[in-house]
Order: sequence, then structure tokens, then C-alpha cells
Amino acid sequence: MLKPKHTPTRELLNLDGVWRFGIDSRLSEQPWTALLETPLEAAVPASYNDLFTDSEIRDHVGWVYYQREVRVPRGWAGERIVLRFDAATHAARVYVGDELVGAHIGGYTPFDVDITDRVKAGGAFRLTVGVSGDLSNETIPPGRIEVGMDGRRKQVYFHDFYNYAGLARSVWLYCMPQTRIADVTVVTDFEGSVGTVDYRVELDGDAEVRVRLADAGGVVVAEAQGVAGSLVVADVTLWKPGAAYLYELTVEAVDGENVIDSYPVPVGVRTVKVRGHEFLINGEPFYFTGFGKHEDSPVRGKGHDDAFMVHDFQLMDWTGANSFRTSHYPYAEEVLDFADRQGIVVIDETAAVGLNMGVVGGMSGVPPFPTFSEQYAGAATQDAHAQHIRELITRDKNHPSVVMWCIANEPASNEDGAREYFEPLVKLARELDPTRPLTYALVMFATFQNDQIIDLFDVVSMNRYYGWYIAIGDLKTAEMYLQGDIEGWVERTGKPIMMTEYGADTQPGIHSVWDAGWTEEYQVNYLAMNHRVFDRFPQFVGEQVWNFADFATSNGIHRVDGNKKGVFTRDRKPKSAAFSLRDRWRGLNGRKPGATE
Repeated sequence: MLKPKHTPTRELLNLDGVWRFGIDSRLSEQPWTALLETPLEAAVPASYNDLFTDSEIRDHVGWVYYQREVRVPRGWAGERIVLRFDAATHAARVYVGDELVGAHIGGYTPFDVDITDRVKAGGAFRLTVGVSGDLSNETIPPGRIEVGMDGRRKQVYFHDFYNYAGLARSVWLYCMPQTRIADVTVVTDFEGSVGTVDYRVELDGDAEVRVRLADAGGVVVAEAQGVAGSLVVADVTLWKPGAAYLYELTVEAVDGENVIDSYPVPVGVRTVKVRGHEFLINGEPFYFTGFGKHEDSPVRGKGHDDAFMVHDFQLMDWTGANSFRTSHYPYAEEVLDFADRQGIVVIDETAAVGLNMGVVGGMSGVPPFPTFSEQYAGAATQDAHAQHIRELITRDKNHPSVVMWCIANEPASNEDGAREYFEPLVKLARELDPTRPLTYALVMFATFQNDQIIDLFDVVSMNRYYGWYIAIGDLKTAEMYLQGDIEGWVERTGKPIMMTEYGADTQPGIHSVWDAGWTEEYQVNYLAMNHRVFDRFPQFVGEQVWNFADFATSNGIHRVDGNKKGVFTRDRKPKSAAFSLRDRWRGLNGRKPGATE
């Protein structure tokens, strides 16, 4: 699915702004059939939960409705007219006037609704969007809804970040030709100074295809015709971490000399491979430094914000970070576009978080019932998970910044049934994209002794909290635990190993001369202990601290105003750990500690 863009043959109208808003319990039975009877208005893009002071809205379980009037530009007569939703968390129903015209399940990937036959150029229509944040054992991420003693429905979920809902990303109306370019896939390679760009184009309609590749200065360096082919680039400039270089592939559907449709695709020429225990970008060993992140900010919730995006990238650059993981869902496309241009490496993750009943059992890791069962993660869950993988890879396959797919965070990979659940998903991901390595983030309960699926994947990604959830305040013991854990994975797998989560909750301004939890000094010492261990293993290929910034979570006595493992506060102020990471990372430049030029 191509991202809407202004091109010589396509036009785009942004529908962001303030929309009428109401929750289903306060609206008529079919609220889309008329103007919403509500005094409320909600910002788009933004999660709705924190916009209002009404707790009934914040904690609402069920459908909410957004509504606005949309006028179609009068010059769009004869064109295909489409509504585009960059995301609706977690399910959506779209109404034009009184009619249901489209629906989507999945809160972090885009969907289009063709409304050509329902609207007229120059005319206006009432657009109503129903959005549900409800989670069940048939959704990704999963959850369940309980009914309390007072009859209220309550959402229970098994991931440790707030279940923000709503239209958190942009909404668009766009037009394109009836015969159009439906999709473009790009795969790059190089040998010596010669690069290759293999392309494949899907058309909707009958036309010829021609393509041209231009360098960053606009000079055409290669051309071809046909729906598939290979472009050769002499004296290629590679896309590198920290040194992004983008070509532009212009794809045209033509009838003779008449251009029917045109679409540009940024192209970064680079390769990604796993060789033994090395992770290679452009044939050179790469060492990840960076963070697990969240789309999370005050008031907006998970609403995308360009200002926060730019500032976050600046702070990552300031620390010396070269990468991040989109924990625990696909981020807005604007974030990946920006990473492409900034040379930041991305591990792109599905929304499959919470597939682990052992977490419900607490640190014992004993599940109340099997995770992989029809009671929880069964066939319907697996189908939803597969669809998420399809939509993620289809959306993000052309981004040079994306170097690895992470298809789940902390699943119960130690439980029976894990292999039957994951093996078909791994096969699907490799069919959709055979060019990138696959990983999943390992929960602490999944050890080198009991994990059942690591052989299906390319990189061992560990989430470990020795010194926090285990042996808190005793970093000597924590160091021995971590050392033995990594040794076990090295001996078992022979694969590259990285830490995708390690961190300690820290309240800014709390200090101690001892190793006391929640203090800024302890966070610094905790990270230093982990780094000492990482540096002992040549098989180790990266470290991503949990978390970049403090973030909102559900209610819980172990969370005071959210998760405080951020190196930065929620409003992006640095803790002491930010400075210690800067001292470590800025000298590494993507190389393993101790490695030479």
C-alpha cells in the first residue's frame, strides 16, 4: 500500500484538525446517520484519552465517534477518490453520510477506503469514523474485557504501556488516476562501486511502465521499462548508518508518451546480512546503540507529532545512538521516512506484545493457563498476528533504515505450543521479505535452556533486567546472572546476540551514595554493569536501553505516574544516565567496543 503523496498525477488533502467527538454510551444508537449530538471536539491526530478531564471518556470501553464535513476539490472529477487513515487504534468503521463504506482491524497500520462512487467533485459529505480501543484474545495486541461489580466494562490488557486509542495519526482525502500504480517493491545490492536496484511494480489497470533513478542532485543515473527489472548504478553512493544517501526512483504508468500516473520512491542502496555471529550492514559489522522507544507524549498520548519526532531524533543523536526499536508496534510512517533521511537504523516491530500468560503469573513465570490455547492465543490470534505481519512488511519494505523485523515482544516462547504458533508466522515473514533478518524479543522466563523457537530466527534479542526485577540493589550478583545467561545463548545458538531491553526505573532528583533503586546513580551504575558484561562477548552486536523516555502505563502500585525507566523524562529532560550513555556511545560509531578501524 503506497503512502499518499503529491505527484504530477495525484493530489492530497489533509483532514487533520478538530473533529466532533462522542462516546457511544452518550450518543444515539446509530450516531453516524446525523450530526453527532455532542458538545465535545477532539484533536486529530491524537489519542482521545488524555484530551478531556472526564474519567469516563479516558477509561471508555466500546466505540467512540469522530465526525467532520469534508469538501471534495472540484478539480477531482473523473479521478479515483480515496480516504486514507494512517492508523485507527485498534479498530475502525468508516461512514460516508449514512453508509458504512469501510472497516479495518489493527491499530498501527494504515488503510484506504475508496469512495469514488459515493462522492462528487466539488461536493461535500459528512464523514463519521467509529473507533474502538477494545482488545480481546482475537486481537493483536491481545487482552480481555471484564465486567465489574457495578456493571461497568473494564479493559484488561497484558502489556505495560497505556492502551491509548483513537485517531492517533493523520487522515487524508486523496485522488489518483483510474489506472494507477498500486505498489512498488525495491531491493538493493552492490558489488564494489556498482549498485543495483531491483524493482517490481503492481498496476491497477492497463498501461506500460517506465522507471528512472535519479541521484540526490536530481541527475538521472539509470532508466528502464517494464513492470520488473534491475537498474545498474555506477559509482554508487551507499546508504549508511549515520550517513544517509537517498536516490529517487520515479515510477510512471504511461500510454505512449502520455503519463497516466507517477509515483516517487526514495531508495537507499544498502545490504543487510547475518554472517555467523555478526550483523552486517553493507558487508561491515554493525553494533547497535540506542533505545526501545514509545510513541508517547503528554496530552497527545500516541498521537504523532512532528516536533516531538525531530526533538527525539536530536536527543538520540546527542547520546550517540544509531538505532531504535519500534516497541511495541509499527510507528508512524513519518518516523521511518525521517530515519531514512537521518541515517538512523530501525528494528521494526509488530504490535504482538502480551502473548505471555507467564507475565500474569508474576516473576514466578507460571501461567494461570497455557498461553497458546484457544482460551488465549489460539487460531484467531494467530490469524490476526499474520495480518499484522503482512501489513507491516507491505508498508515498510522499501525503507533502507529498516534492517530487521521483530515479529513479537516477549512472547511465551518457553511454553508448549510456541513452535506451532510461530513457525507459520516466520515462514510468512520470510516469504514477504527474504532480504531482512528476523528476530523476537525474549522475555526473561524464556532461557537458553527452555526456549522452543530461537532456531527459527536470525538474531537473539534479549530483554533482561538483572539488577532490577532480579537482584535489585545487588549489581555483583546481577552481573553474574547476566554473564551466565549470555554464555548460555552463545553456546546454544552461535547467532548474533543483542540486548533489546535493559533498564532500571529512575525518579529524577533522587540520589544516594549506595546502590539504591530509583536513584539516578543506580541507573548509571546498572547500565555500566550491563556494558561491562556486553563487552566481554565478541558475539554481542548491540545494546538498546529500555527506555528512551518515561511513558504512561496502566494503573498499578509498581508504576508511579508511569514507567520511569526512561533515560529522559516524559517531557524529554535528561537524567544522569543520558550523560553516561553519551560518554560511551559517541566513541563507538557503530563498532563493537574494543573493535579497531
